[in-house]
Amino acid sequence: MSENVRDYDIVLLGATGFVGRFVARHLAGSAPDGVRVALAGRSRSRLEDVRRELGVDWPIIEVDTTDETAVARLAASTSVVATTVGPYLRYGTEVAAACARAGTSYADLSGESIFVARSIQRNHDVAQKSGARIVHSCGFDSIPSDLGVGLAHAAVGGVPIVAATLRVRSLRGGISGGTIDSLRQQMREAKTDASVRRLIANPYALTPGPTVRLPGHAGNGWGKERGTWQAPFVMGAYNQQIVQRSNYLTGWSYGQPMRYREVVTTGRGVAGFAAAGALVLGTAAFVGAMSFAPTRAILDRVLPAPGTGPGGNAVEQGRFALDVDVYPVEGEPVRARVAAPFDPGYGGTGIMLAEAALSLALDELPDRAGVLTPMVAMGERLADRLRAHRFTLDVAPLS
Repeated sequence: MSENVRDYDIVLLGATGFVGRFVARHLAGSAPDGVRVALAGRSRSRLEDVRRELGVDWPIIEVDTTDETAVARLAASTSVVATTVGPYLRYGTEVAAACARAGTSYADLSGESIFVARSIQRNHDVAQKSGARIVHSCGFDSIPSDLGVGLAHAAVGGVPIVAATLRVRSLRGGISGGTIDSLRQQMREAKTDASVRRLIANPYALTPGPTVRLPGHAGNGWGKERGTWQAPFVMGAYNQQIVQRSNYLTGWSYGQPMRYREVVTTGRGVAGFAAAGALVLGTAAFVGAMSFAPTRAILDRVLPAPGTGPGGNAVEQGRFALDVDVYPVEGEPVRARVAAPFDPGYGGTGIMLAEAALSLALDELPDRAGVLTPMVAMGERLADRLRAHRFTLDVAPLS
């Protein structure tokens, strides 16, 4: 990171949005004394409302993310930018690039394959030279997947992995308007560009790709395993790309042929089969509807708008529990349990992004720079921070 003295340790960009408020609230309650936090966004009056709600005296920065000069000035003023302003393809491109140039660490909540692939192409070499850590996907996309595999890999002694599977055991929570808007933006791009469709479906979209690959590598997760029906997890395709980037950035330490997938377990018997089938069909129908303008317009009337989310009860009752089963080439398999008593898309994601920003600003981290992943950039440091806030990140033998 640049040795220049910065005005702030962390700037939270997008603090007035639905998820941004969760991030701000966590920072207000958990940032150590003396950490210099600023709130940034387009509307000073709305930022002042957030500051008043939090009872803090943090500085306010009014900035338009489409103004390159203002964004460059913002990036140069702080050690870390944490941004919730999506879709990132539209509003994050210049922010990430400015941070890469300025030697400023960056964290976001992106689940957009196109945006991250373009960020790698544009920013990785620049960030390596400046010392910046550009870390995408620091929320439910994709910290549970990335840390789950990484911690399990460490637990088996760092030997290559034959296969790893994330299983969603329980998941309760809503979908934010920002997430919907990101999907909408990506579907628009994919509709008119075949190369974008191929990129979204490619597990190695964020790497040069392995030189060794086993047949039947991908597998969509649909079917029956050990008597239990399962269906592909809707976020699995993107999370797979992040996990494989961690693999690549560590010299393919997980093993180039490693097969990684994410599934939802739906139960046994006829009921489990029906639930798995309904999940597959429902996901396909939703993605298909988002891909066509007429059906997308109908969905837009009922889906959350950008910057909005569900009512308080839905958030307060949220939770998630995921198991990541890892099978090494040598030794016994292990299971990483990643769980938290928080809504995955709001309360949980707010904590994850806030703690990622604090880790980037305060922790002694591995000597790496470039466009990184949460595991490669922060790894066990971030895991420890999350454990301190009621997250479970444990690894045990797979019985």
